[in-house]
Amino acid sequence: MPEIIPVPDAAALLADPYAGYAALREQGPAHRLIGPDGLPFWLVTRYEDVKALLADPRLSLDKRHALPGNYRGLALPPALDANLLNMDPPDHTRIRRLVSQAFTPRRVERLRPAVQRTADDLLDAIEPLGRADLIAAYAGPFPIAVICDLLGVPAEHRRDFRAWTDAIVTPDPARPWEAKAAVAGLLGFFAELIAAKRAAPADDLLSALIAARDEGEDRLTEDELTSLAFLILFAGYENTVHLIGNGVLALLDHPEQLAALRRDPALVPAAVEELARYDGPAPLAIRRFPLEDVRVGEVTLPAGETVLLAIGSADRDPARFADPDRLDLHRPKDAHLALGHGIHYCLGAPLARLETGIALATLLRRFPGLALDVPRESLRRRPSLRTSGLLALPVRF
Repeated sequence: MPEIIPVPDAAALLADPYAGYAALREQGPAHRLIGPDGLPFWLVTRYEDVKALLADPRLSLDKRHALPGNYRGLALPPALDANLLNMDPPDHTRIRRLVSQAFTPRRVERLRPAVQRTADDLLDAIEPLGRADLIAAYAGPFPIAVICDLLGVPAEHRRDFRAWTDAIVTPDPARPWEAKAAVAGLLGFFAELIAAKRAAPADDLLSALIAARDEGEDRLTEDELTSLAFLILFAGYENTVHLIGNGVLALLDHPEQLAALRRDPALVPAAVEELARYDGPAPLAIRRFPLEDVRVGEVTLPAGETVLLAIGSADRDPARFADPDRLDLHRPKDAHLALGHGIHYCLGAPLARLETGIALATLLRRFPGLALDVPRESLRRRPSLRTSGLLALPVRF
């Protein structure tokens, strides 16, 4: 068994993840590290291995397959925990089939006018100010508004989902009650919303899911219904806000690429893909647990231990991408893994692409003088290995 890398090396991944990933790729295909929580996990770093394991049925998402004492995840109540990120087939197949029709490229494209209005409204609010924190004023509220419209959450009932999700994703060890309060707040919110939709259905996704729960052949349990609504909101916000924020920063860091995008708006779809590859929102895929010992090159991933697949490393692997640390919006279309692969491929990928494309194109069109409003070195990211996003992005325009 490879030597366990001590905590400082795991912490170094937080400080400079891409340099750390590069070193680990050189050392071997998989490494057993100790995480900030003191528990071990296996990190797989090379593109071909990560892609293969993302689709490998021998790696389970079901926490019941974790060895006792090997995994300490966030304790969610069943009404929020019975979601696709904790499921294998056949339950995963059944639930994904129920909701997948809402996220087909054709259906998502119908949302374009509403998504465009949301982007314009948010920029209308900050344009007179001349400066803003782009995360708080634009990248954050933008996907929340879109997802709430999709689910059918009335504007007057929308809450500060960002505060709740931040408390859950990056809990403060010194303030454990905040994560518990966030969980309770989300649970109460969805219970009230589902009750209201059940009493007065509307033409929205949540009403359709409730009908599937109450009348459909592949019926959802009540916990599955609540968990699915939670996951759609949570993932729809979490991934898109970071994809937009990271993307804007990457463009500001590469003025020649920013200029190319301004000259040719038709480059936006390719830019979204390259920005997702270059600095995606989720450096690590959701944890998995081998159902049996799994070989990766000369390394064995033991059954029941926690395995993390380093998407951020795979998408910078020089064995797959030429000059991978360079942002190139004209890069030939490559199969990055920022949105996953296999049966757990991001359900909302078409919506994330639409939102990010509109958010970037609208921002660049309306604010030609966009620039950082603070020293580059002062920017800070979320203190998490599992999600990569800026805490704030102060800009002037």
